Parts: sequence; structure tokens; C-alpha cells
Amino acid sequence: MTDDLNDLRLFVRIVAAGSLSEAARRMQSSLPAVSRRLAALEARLGVRLIERGPRRFTLTEEGSFLLERAEAILRDLDAAEAEVMARARYPQGHMRIGAPLEIGRNRIAPLVAEFTARYPGISIELVLNDAHVDILEDEIDIGIFLDEPSDGSLITRTLLRSRRVTVASPRYLATHPPITRPADLLHHDCARLVRGRRIFDRWLYREHGQVQDIRVSGRLLSNSAEVVHQWALAGEAIAYKALWDVEQDIRAGKLVRLLQDFECDEINLYAVYASRSHLPLRMRLFLDFVAERLQAECWQLTRDASEPGWHATHSEM
Repeated sequence: MTDDLNDLRLFVRIVAAGSLSEAARRMQSSLPAVSRRLAALEARLGVRLIERGPRRFTLTEEGSFLLERAEAILRDLDAAEAEVMARARYPQGHMRIGAPLEIGRNRIAPLVAEFTARYPGISIELVLNDAHVDILEDEIDIGIFLDEPSDGSLITRTLLRSRRVTVASPRYLATHPPITRPADLLHHDCARLVRGRRIFDRWLYREHGQVQDIRVSGRLLSNSAEVVHQWALAGEAIAYKALWDVEQDIRAGKLVRLLQDFECDEINLYAVYASRSHLPLRMRLFLDFVAERLQAECWQLTRDASEPGWHATHSEM
């Protein structure tokens, strides 16, 4: 393919020069070399393109046809290369970003709006779904997940490191027995998350140096992490949530963080995408922007928090 394009460029430059000798001079080549390449092109096509004269030449009918098509092809190619290079310098294009509903709506959506305002040549479709998202099948450019993918062909980048925390509203705590150790949860209403047929009713804690899972129960179950959050805020139940989902409510006094001395269940936020090679500039910029902003937001919240046990959650890149 490259040789074919080079042959087309050679032919166009010969015609533009007006003679083989002038073409050789402009290309800083020799007349025999230019003549051999032209003869090889004619032999490959099986037609004569130029009628040679002692000083100048004329195009045959086939030569005129090839010149017209070659100039159009090379113009399109040059324009495409210029556009690709411009895109590399000035980010543009479209991306589909997938994220879980709660963190997607509360954290990622504002960052997407800020990012597209900063880079107006980029458009983003934000796909929010608590169900499993397949990066390739669902045509997602970047997926934001709470779990690392099992598919080893996908590239994973850690955006944020944090932990799950146990929370309840002041209203709930005022009307229920105190909670001082993990086993106390067995006597409380705990809102549980459901994924498919799996109920997340085992909450992890560390007590006396041993990690144990407490099998909680309660009247309320949902496949929406956001609904579980709302039940906790309403004083209907205790919830087991990622810190980044509830930290603002804890600071505002709407939720109380329980069992801090026993916490041990880490949770991370990952960006997942299909390929590391030739990653478009828009994707590289978005990954860096989201990682930086998420870490900065969580650092500010934890740094300003007055409640003991808060800590920064810097991620490894």
C-alpha cells in the first residue's frame, strides 16, 4: 500500500515538474532512477502513461485519468493525516463512559460536565447502570467499576482507594439499642443490597485481630445502592456503604458512622478500558482529570472532617 501511494506521488510530481529531468532535480534524484520508477509503474498497470519527447512529454489518455484520480486520493490522504494530527494536539471526538448509578450521578456526572466545558471539542455519553456492563459488547470507551475485571485483556487503572463504612441516621439510633461491636448488628434492621440472585448480607469487620463476617438481616432489600442510601437517611435501617457515597452526609450530621474501630472492608474505584496502545488523547485526558479530581475531593472532605477515623484515600496510579 505504501509503495502504491509513493508511486502515485511520484507520478503527480513528474507531471507537475513538466519533464523527467526537472522532476529528478526537484526530488534530488537521478534521471535514470526516476525513469526506472515510472517505467515500473507503467509495467505494473499495463499501460503507457506518458509519451516522452526530447524535452517535454505529454500525458496519454490513461495518464490523464490516473493524474486526476491520484491528485484526489492524495488530497484526501493529506487532509486525513492533517486532521488526525490536529486531533492529537487539540482533543476532540466522542466517548461513552459507564459508571454505577450512585457514584455516577453524584461524583462522575459533575466531572463529565466540567471536563466537556474545558474541552469543548469532546462530547461524552454517560451511561449509568448498577448492572454488569461489558466494555466491548456495550461499546464503552471507559468503564468505572467497583471491582477489578476478570478479563485480563482489559486495562485497569485505580482511581480511588477507600473502604466500606457502617452508617445510620440519628433518628434510627435514637429509637434502637446502641451498637458498640459488630455482633450488635444481628439485632438491628440492616438494609441489604441485591445483585441478581445474590444478597450482600455478610458485612466484614475485624475484631480481636480476626476478620469476621456478620450475617445481617432486615426488612429492606434493593438492587439500587442509592435506594439503600436513602433508607439509611430516612432512619429506616442501617446501611453498609462506600465511604465516598456517604461522607458528605456524615459531615452534615445526617448519618453517623458506626463501628469505626472494626472497619476492614476496603473498596476501590477503577477505570477500565480496552487497550493501552495508541490511547486517544481525549481518553488520556479524561482518565487523568477524573483521577485527580476524585482524589482532591476526597482529600478535602477527609482533611476537613472533625469526626475521628477519617483518612485520605490517595490512589496508586
